[in-house]
Amino acid sequence: MQGTVKAFDAQTRSGSVLLDDGTELPFDAEAFAAGGLRLLRFGQRVNLALDGDRVSVVTLSTFPLPAPPA
Repeated sequence: MQGTVKAFDAQTRSGSVLLDDGTELPFDAEAFAAGGLRLLRFGQRVNLALDGDRVSVVTLSTFPLPAPPA
């Protein structure tokens, strides 16, 4: 799933993403860390992985999502 960064707080390493249908999904520091990133910018395209209704991974759209744990 892809979306666009709406907000990112470098201090808390959390933020939110807008899906293409306009739905806003928040993500926490754990989801940010799982993507292996150091920073996000407003408007950046990202790949997302969901675990139920929670964002579990946020990474750049040009990066593959990490494989789920076995």
